[in-house]
Amino acid sequence: MFDTVLVANRGEIAVRVIRTLREQGVRSVAVFSDADADARHVREADTAVRIGPPAASESYLNVAALLDAARRTGAQAVHPGYGFLAENAEFAAACTDAGLAFIGPPASAISLMGDKIRAKETVAAYGVPVVPGSSGSGLTDTQLEEAAREIGTPVLLKPSAGGGGKGMRLVRDAAVLAEEIAAARREARASFGDDTLLVERWIDRPRHIEIQVLADAHGKVIHLGERECSLQRRHQKIIEEAPSVLLTPETRAAMGEAAVQAARSCGYVGAGTVEFIVPGNDPASYYFMEMNTRLQVEHPVTELITGLDLVEWQLRVASGEQLPYAQEDIRLEGWAIEARVCAEDPSRGFLPSGGTVLALREPQGGGVRTDSGLSEGVPVGSLYDPMLSKVIAYGPDRATALRKLRAALGDTVILGVPTNAGFLRRLLAHPDVVAGNLDTGLVEREAEGLVPDGVPDEAYAAAAAVRRDALEPRPDGGGWTDPFSVPSGWRTGGVRAPLLFPLRVGVHEPVTQGAPASATVTADRVTVELDGAVGHFHRSGDWLGRDGDTWHVQDHDPVEASLSGAGRSGADTLAAPMPGTVTVVKVAVGDEVEAGQSLLVVEAMKMEHVISAPHAGTVTELDVTAGATVAMDQILAVVVPLEDA
Repeated sequence: MFDTVLVANRGEIAVRVIRTLREQGVRSVAVFSDADADARHVREADTAVRIGPPAASESYLNVAALLDAARRTGAQAVHPGYGFLAENAEFAAACTDAGLAFIGPPASAISLMGDKIRAKETVAAYGVPVVPGSSGSGLTDTQLEEAAREIGTPVLLKPSAGGGGKGMRLVRDAAVLAEEIAAARREARASFGDDTLLVERWIDRPRHIEIQVLADAHGKVIHLGERECSLQRRHQKIIEEAPSVLLTPETRAAMGEAAVQAARSCGYVGAGTVEFIVPGNDPASYYFMEMNTRLQVEHPVTELITGLDLVEWQLRVASGEQLPYAQEDIRLEGWAIEARVCAEDPSRGFLPSGGTVLALREPQGGGVRTDSGLSEGVPVGSLYDPMLSKVIAYGPDRATALRKLRAALGDTVILGVPTNAGFLRRLLAHPDVVAGNLDTGLVEREAEGLVPDGVPDEAYAAAAAVRRDALEPRPDGGGWTDPFSVPSGWRTGGVRAPLLFPLRVGVHEPVTQGAPASATVTADRVTVELDGAVGHFHRSGDWLGRDGDTWHVQDHDPVEASLSGAGRSGADTLAAPMPGTVTVVKVAVGDEVEAGQSLLVVEAMKMEHVISAPHAGTVTELDVTAGATVAMDQILAVVVPLEDA
């Protein structure tokens, strides 16, 4: 086993890898950008090395800086985590050339499976079924269009060089193929530095099932069962479970053997995942999609049902150990389900969010595990992936695991940063999810009904109670309180005027709210009674939280709002929907534009958002340039209708 391992990543995966290194008695080296100087993974490692400024291209993607950090700290091996350089063949080769063990597969396997076109051709030669689609790499836009029309819509455009949903486009209308190909290339280039695309047949209502494989350097390959990953938004997994309710023992064995053959086809070593798409109405049919040549985000559910620590076995295999298990030794016991908690705001259409973590409570124990990179006082910005933590529940059966996970998400408190925790909790209670009737489109179809229309009355009441408490006078040194400073609402003539507070939460309309007579306010809790119901809220400053949902309550001043940038031009104003970076500016002041025309692109947390013209008109203001960093609701441009210009 190694003495010292450098973890070339950040956030929750870095914390998780460091935990196993500590358990194995291996010294851990963390790396950090200037944006992560106070991050949790930096504090939990045995030592930490600065590798550059905040931009990932100058820090976490800086191969020279990572290798220098390994050299300076005496590391013998590098664990890449997932994301960043985890599936970068050049980085794996550079580690090997520098005399470091790369805790992952050989660079040749990464290169082969990282090219989805070559990967499909390779595994097909080993008898693994693949999705029908285009053939050959380096296809032009015209060739992609021709292939798509030959396959017949709907089709899925996919970057050849990456995964995670980045750059993927589902196209149902052939008329928009050219536009979607251009957008897919742009995202692929930004995410992976390679805009090569392929096109595949889209299978309606598919299920996404993946097989975990483990291979040593001595020729042994086994699988550790499947994970159901069909609950997705924008092609990104948000809930994963193991095992799957869909598979029979016979199908599980067949898919497992196909995954083993896929791993053999590329000379795989270490922990990897073979992903399959499965028609929901024909589970015995399955098609290879891709192989992820790294540890997966959802690996904890496999760990919980097998009892194996996958990071530990990554370390052991990389240090030359043989796997001591035969396939028949692997037993799947119980059920595990994972939810990905992300910095995104469901009330704003799930756009990326940000802020500073003001209060944090993450459940652990009793069949619940939270893998997290969070700590109080640390900012969450728009530079990196939006995933903050993973909450995982284990039970003897699926119903128990679901119940535990819903409760754990309700107990999760992250104040200061809007998250999707409450949304995930409601999703897990959806009848189709409870019944196991899953497909990759379920979340998109049901998302609107799982996002509350407004803010609960008791949340406004709790905020008003906080406002009233702030007005309460504090006794002086002698214990005396000036009765005229008490906010009782008393007026001359014996009239009592109610204390009302104008409040606003996010995108919701402002509300004027009185504080209930029965309310208890402390620095971290608020309890109110409203209409006979008692509400308990976690609190930090102006943030309230309950059952996984959070609300940032602010005072509403209608005069100030009317004078702000948001009110300056009404429907003509285009504001940033999320904190991020302007990557594309397509217009200039004075340009005439059509309704719906794309004007700018804002990127945050690896997500692109196109800013379009609200109506036909003239661009009269343009307040940003490409490369500019913008805050949420910052004014970007103004488009005045032609008749008003």
